[in-house]
Amino acid sequence: MPRPTRSLAARAEEVYRILAPLWPDAQPLLHYRDCFELLCAVLLSAQCTDEQVNKATPDLFAAWPGPQALAAADPAEVEAAIHSLGFFRTKARHLIGSSRILVERFGGRVPDSMEELLSLPGVGRKTANLVLSSCFGQPGIIVDTHVLRVSLRLGFHDRPDPAAVESRIAELVPPERRTRFSHALNRHGKWVCSARKPACLGSELPPCPLAGLCPRIGLANPRGS
Repeated sequence: MPRPTRSLAARAEEVYRILAPLWPDAQPLLHYRDCFELLCAVLLSAQCTDEQVNKATPDLFAAWPGPQALAAADPAEVEAAIHSLGFFRTKARHLIGSSRILVERFGGRVPDSMEELLSLPGVGRKTANLVLSSCFGQPGIIVDTHVLRVSLRLGFHDRPDPAAVESRIAELVPPERRTRFSHALNRHGKWVCSARKPACLGSELPPCPLAGLCPRIGLANPRGS
């Protein structure tokens, strides 16, 4: 896909103008009390909803309150605690492995750099960007499944590649807006531009606030066509 045109930049600007006031809470929907709990919650969120994760984490953090405790945990017990979330063996391994690295290399703290976060098991750029923006106030482009879907429908990119979409949004959106832009796209994708029943296809949802500017790429039979 060629570099963004002025019209694409203008579309991103308009999307921000419309969505940011509608979704002003630029924070994760996951429940957490500190950076370690957020890191764990995001590791658990793969192939799960935030609501599912929020049901599982209170017992998890009560049993293992902090990286030192989780680093020494019995994998079978952690697996049992998160069994409801799916992929629980892999997730338990990532939780314990990341906790051990935090204790051994970072003094029990969650690091505040992309490079260091990516050294933790199971941590990709989405997780790292969410932690960096929520815990350390750094600009974060958080390309989860909702942001990816909405970005493709809006024509920001033509490939379902999170890294490519992250790079494109970085070209279109100034750093001081990136975190809020990401969370606004996430909410829009979660509750309006959903995977199966987006508002523009005649669902029972309220009208889409982006209807006047979205090219609705990949959507068949949009309402009004």
